Amino acid sequence: MFEKTHAMIQRGQEVVMNTYGRLPMAIVKGKGSIVWDIEGKQYLDFVTGLAVSSLGHSHPAVVEAIQKQAEEIVHTSNLYWIPNQIALAEKLVEHSFADKIFFCNSGAEANEAAIKLARKYAKEHYSEDKYEILTLVNSFHGRTLATLTATGQTKYQEGYAPLPEGFTYVPINDLAQLEEKMSPKVAAVMLEPIQGEGGVFPLEVEFLAKARKLCDDYGALLIFDEVQVGLGRTGKLFAYEWSNVAPDIMTLAKALGGGVPIGAMLTKEEVASTFKPGDHASTFGGNPLATAVGCAVMDVITEEGFLEDVLKRAQYFKLKLQKLADKYQTGTEIRGQGFILGWPLDRSGAEIVEGAREKGLLINFVGGKALRFLPPLNVSYQEIDGAITILDQVFAECW
Repeated sequence: MFEKTHAMIQRGQEVVMNTYGRLPMAIVKGKGSIVWDIEGKQYLDFVTGLAVSSLGHSHPAVVEAIQKQAEEIVHTSNLYWIPNQIALAEKLVEHSFADKIFFCNSGAEANEAAIKLARKYAKEHYSEDKYEILTLVNSFHGRTLATLTATGQTKYQEGYAPLPEGFTYVPINDLAQLEEKMSPKVAAVMLEPIQGEGGVFPLEVEFLAKARKLCDDYGALLIFDEVQVGLGRTGKLFAYEWSNVAPDIMTLAKALGGGVPIGAMLTKEEVASTFKPGDHASTFGGNPLATAVGCAVMDVITEEGFLEDVLKRAQYFKLKLQKLADKYQTGTEIRGQGFILGWPLDRSGAEIVEGAREKGLLINFVGGKALRFLPPLNVSYQEIDGAITILDQVFAECW
């Protein structure tokens, strides 16, 4: 290990809680799809802060928004109206199914807000006994006590019992199980259109449509967690657009702030009116800085032709990955949509991830199931080719 890296790790181990399995490196600079570590080594970043830096690193619009807003005011409070917050809410409403927006600081907070809103809505409009939330096996919704309970993976829940009651899990794309577990007690069905942390598993259109119908039949709300897949990641602004199945509530975070923490819960007026002053809040939610950046991000992503170009480059990347999968006979089909792609492997991908890192490509292996690729939405064809070359080399050595 290099001297600067070793010294940094030693300092960190002394004072930072051990809650992450960190790689032995420290990233200190980024520009576009490229990052540099503390030793000066360059990498293609196909993790992008876990789908956060969707416009790449130090995008001019993001940098300008941060600089300009920091010189004016960074934080006030939601005791007062915040002009940037209103502007960002207007942009999200204009481009989605929603009428009203609640701002917070992360995806977990957005999902927590969605769970609270769904339960309060159910009690006000139906009965005190209507509180259950259906989620999917293998899902991921956050690490607060409620959202890790909503997460359909027991490994995240170990050691935290007793968990909040009222969460039930359905196997992905299992229409029969979904119908069987729906009941008058269900307040909401909460789904990721593509399961990201679980291994990049897309939900079938038929399953989403069935969830929509069952929610309508039982007076339940349909919640889409688009924290990872929203805001252009799939090649459309929102992943639900691929199915034409609109939710009642949608959660966003990650890419919305271009690297600055922000979360958002979007919903229809009828549902939004359930929350009254004091029912829910977030001190930093929708502050002037975060929403200024959010506006800049939305302006870039909604520019004419931007998403069409994302789709073209994403399809190019997917075809290249599939050729590699065929070449090395991994026996799998590349999963995903747009620039959230998964390469399923029948054994641990740790060696591939490490080999790629050594050669200058950052990727990760999720859910114990698949290599995951989350490049910036504006990654170039040349950078895609560079990533493919590295992967080819690594598989030739490791597979």
